[in-house]
Amino acid sequence: MTKKLHTIEENNTWEIGGKTLSSRLLIGSALYPSPANMEEAIKTSEAQIVTVALRRQAAGDKAGGDFWEIIKSLNIHVLPNTAGCHSAKEAITTAQMAREVFGTNWIKLEVIGDQYNLQPDPFETVKAAEVLIKEGFEVFPYTTDDLVVAKKLADVGCKIIMPWGSMIGSGKGLMNPSKLKAIREKFPELKLIIDAGIGKPSHAAQAMELGYDGVLLNSAIALAQDPVKMANAFKYAVEAGRLGYESGAMQQREFASPSTPTVGTPFWHQFS
Repeated sequence: MTKKLHTIEENNTWEIGGKTLSSRLLIGSALYPSPANMEEAIKTSEAQIVTVALRRQAAGDKAGGDFWEIIKSLNIHVLPNTAGCHSAKEAITTAQMAREVFGTNWIKLEVIGDQYNLQPDPFETVKAAEVLIKEGFEVFPYTTDDLVVAKKLADVGCKIIMPWGSMIGSGKGLMNPSKLKAIREKFPELKLIIDAGIGKPSHAAQAMELGYDGVLLNSAIALAQDPVKMANAFKYAVEAGRLGYESGAMQQREFASPSTPTVGTPFWHQFS
């Protein structure tokens, strides 16, 4: 009898924000060539969490309504974000509005401190996170790869932290893998998601190999020449990276080591 091969979904379910999921890829909903292309890419990715900007939905025009109908039809979890906010007060107000509009206590907290590189403001982010957690939100804070900031967020009650790989939309991948690894090792009990800077499937695989719980990306799929095909690539990259982490990669060596032993007589010599 052929042994049944278990699927990723069967073997790799995980929990975040009180939800049990099978996909570790979180996907954005902006920048796609068309709504239809966005819908197909998200479906192909098999992501179960999609980020949505409140300001897009709150615009109230027909395009915004059509967009929201597509998102609802996907039947996946919505993660509203506070994109465009520059202070804790602004982010808190936006989060409160998002909870009413989308009917969820999840919020991706973004408080931008520098408009040039879109680096999050650590002080305002921590301040906003503390207030929102007290108000019953499940906060997904976007931050840099700074270990101290991650600790501050954990101290105010964040169970999820989302360090950047590099600047938003840069596609540079993981600028500081050693810093990201330090955060993973420091907070084994937290859910850690790489958010921002991922440009290639290999970047996503690298993040997962570090032991991160998931990857959130948007531009790398939406701006690809073929977003749907790229969504498929990222789906498999995230799965491969996670399996690589769980299986325990071999340690690097400073010397060569042959995979085929050279000691002894080759087996075919006995037939000569």
